[in-house]
Amino acid sequence: MKYVWNNFVSSFFRADVGVGQQSALSPILSALYITSIFHIFEKRTQNLLSLVFVFFLSFVDDSLFISLEKFFEKSNANLFCSYSIILSLFEQFSLWIKYNKLEVFYFSRLTKNFYLSPLDLESLGRPLHNPKDKWRYLRFIFNKKLSFQHLIYFYSNKALFTVKSMKLLGNLTRGLSPAYKWFLYRTYIMPIALYGFQLWYFKRASISYSLKELRKIQHRILSKN
Repeated sequence: MKYVWNNFVSSFFRADVGVGQQSALSPILSALYITSIFHIFEKRTQNLLSLVFVFFLSFVDDSLFISLEKFFEKSNANLFCSYSIILSLFEQFSLWIKYNKLEVFYFSRLTKNFYLSPLDLESLGRPLHNPKDKWRYLRFIFNKKLSFQHLIYFYSNKALFTVKSMKLLGNLTRGLSPAYKWFLYRTYIMPIALYGFQLWYFKRASISYSLKELRKIQHRILSKN
């Protein structure tokens, strides 16, 4: 490979040395390398009327397709077409998609149970992918109704466990002082308990009462010397 910057062209450098996933350069180099693929993908989908309501998002090496169709059959068709295009582009760039990490998820306003047909990728050499009931993305937990019950339940319990573990802190003669308990609570426990609250919290949100038990326990523990 070589670098080109305005009128400057560097000499060739060896590019057969891999970069580990935990390396600080990994997200930077992967973004630079994959950006061109995303650009080509957007150009190709713009010419397809069936993919007008399909969007593509990527966070480092974690990407997703979003289809805004109202019918599941059309959504599956859009997802299949989008995946087919991106798979072809990745193969042209000698990249590999880990299909075993592929997840399919639907949001719906329907109040009753409904059947969701799996995404069929067998013609592309991939297996069927059944929609999941819960979807985890960037540490957020989503369900079909976007009620965020699982998200609040998970982080409330994590915060409760952390509050109870505070009793282990201290020295041989005494525990933490009330000032240190307050400091730890504000700087460490509150961010855990309210993780993602910008998504689900609004005035008089009924689901906010799920944090009521957390408030009781935290006051009881923090009041002890």
